[in-house]
Amino acid sequence: MTQTNAGASTGAAATTTELPPPQPQPQTQRSEMVLHTGSLSFSSHMSREDEEMTRSALSAFRAKEDEIEKRRMEVRERIQAQLGRVEEETRRLSTLREEIESMADPMRKEVSVVRKKIDSVNKELKPLGATVQKKEREYKEALDTFNEKNREKVQLITKLMELVGESEKLRMKKLEELSKSIEETV
Repeated sequence: MTQTNAGASTGAAATTTELPPPQPQPQTQRSEMVLHTGSLSFSSHMSREDEEMTRSALSAFRAKEDEIEKRRMEVRERIQAQLGRVEEETRRLSTLREEIESMADPMRKEVSVVRKKIDSVNKELKPLGATVQKKEREYKEALDTFNEKNREKVQLITKLMELVGESEKLRMKKLEELSKSIEETV
């Protein structure tokens, strides 16, 4: 029955992280009680068997407790080692992040400055674009007016040339008539 209790203790201790301190005192007190109260027990021979069973159960229990403690220490050491690796990785990642931020920081500033300049130039371009379009319309209208006036001028020059030509013909005709009339009178 003591071995079953030791087995139950082993199962309970394996599932918990903190082990209760070993309690062999109640077992020892029972065996001392059996020894001291030999007259109360059935026989001294039975108490020696009980004592032997108790000792073997206690040694089995202590062996299980030692094994559990050994396993607990192994797990604790593995956890500590893993925590050490995690802390080292955390430090390494923190260093990498700082390096990345330091690398990206100057670029961000330059990009920000260039973007601000682009925005400023865009703001200047909008009214200039509107002015260019207005001036282009005005130019086109002025060009159309110029071309129209130029055509009109060409037509007027042509008419002038015709008139001058006709005028010269008429004057020449008159001069010839005058010349004939002077010749006739002379």
